Amino acid sequence: MRIRIDLAYDGTDFRGWAVQPGLRTVQGELQVALATILRVESVSVVCAGRTDAGVHARGQVVHLEIEEPPDLDRLVRRLNGLLAPDVRVRRVSVAPEGFDARFSALRRHYAYRIADSAAALDPLTRAQVLAWHRRLDLDVMNEASALLVGRHDFASFCKQREGATTIRTLEQLSWVRDESGLVVGTVVADAFCHSMVRSLVGCLIAVGDGRKPVAWAGEVLRAAERHQGVTVLHAHGLTLERVDYPGDDEMAKRAEETRAKRVAADA
Repeated sequence: MRIRIDLAYDGTDFRGWAVQPGLRTVQGELQVALATILRVESVSVVCAGRTDAGVHARGQVVHLEIEEPPDLDRLVRRLNGLLAPDVRVRRVSVAPEGFDARFSALRRHYAYRIADSAAALDPLTRAQVLAWHRRLDLDVMNEASALLVGRHDFASFCKQREGATTIRTLEQLSWVRDESGLVVGTVVADAFCHSMVRSLVGCLIAVGDGRKPVAWAGEVLRAAERHQGVTVLHAHGLTLERVDYPGDDEMAKRAEETRAKRVAADA
């Protein structure tokens, strides 16, 4: 049986999602807790988005295979009893036929939060919000963002991994100021390559505070290789907000299509 787990975490004290020997990671903590509860030697989970060190999540999704159907409500309670308070399991459910947390996903939604004024600074949210020393012009940031939306090779904004494609479809990249005065960037794509979101924000913040013109964002994109002028911004401002999936009857088809595209792109 395949089950789905929806969870949230504060990434501050984690070295990212993926298991790393000798380091505290979200995947490592979750797998140990699951193995303890299920009374098995080891458990392997697959996630929708492999967040980097320091990145947070409200809407992470994982799946795993188990031999016997558990009491789902009890499993939620026991997991939250074993896990540290900076990781919370929100729900556990039996996954629909063909569901894959990674490959069935349609898109990932991230938010990057910035306090660009003294009035917006809040010590209670300092671990989730980037404090910026210059006022940002959201109009020019949105103008520059429009140059990046669509299907492109985002090599200029990614730390490339050997054999992996950097072609992605960026569905939304937009900026608003919320009721508290925080600048909130919404970034939505079918998938992201390593450090892509923080690099996009690093590019656009340089436009927003006047250091670069709007057209620079397009120039960086067209360079199609890692751009030294783009700063990868701090991880703590970034949160994985949610992951979208198709209807239950489309899960398997979507997973197959995504796998085929990745294999073709990486070939």
